Amino acid sequence: MRTYRDIRAREVRVISDTNENLGVMPTSTALGLAEERGVDLVEVSPAARPPVCRMMDFGKFQYERQRRDRRARKQHKTVEVKEIQLRPKTDMHHLGFKVRDARRWIEKGMKVKVRVKFRGREREYPEIARNRLRGIAEELQDVAVVELHPGMEGNNMLMVLAPIADKSGR
Repeated sequence: MRTYRDIRAREVRVISDTNENLGVMPTSTALGLAEERGVDLVEVSPAARPPVCRMMDFGKFQYERQRRDRRARKQHKTVEVKEIQLRPKTDMHHLGFKVRDARRWIEKGMKVKVRVKFRGREREYPEIARNRLRGIAEELQDVAVVELHPGMEGNNMLMVLAPIADKSGR
């Protein structure tokens, strides 16, 4: 936003600090009027013809905008994605530990990416991995929904599980 002498247009449409349209006037007159009232002249819409300028306390405006942005950043919740890596031949006992970890993460509100890595001839039998991923999804269906269904990505098969949105709005 341009202020004061940075405003390049010869004529501007001026909006007062009380949101009253003062009409189109030369920039120098608008600057004098703003100075008289003890406020800043700020170009709010440079693309309009003529550009629109508003009389306001620019310092107060910037402060309130920073506060609003800070509050918005504070309320924004970032979703963490945890990952579990398996192989098509991963033992069922070991898989049980992985599923337990996934359940714990999902209950904490995190997403879980389950990756089955293929090596060598294992790539020729993707249905083994797909069945394994479906089994994991069924085991966790009480706490998670499948966000990304099992699919190949390079030498890996991926599936993403997300927590079920509960009624408490957590």
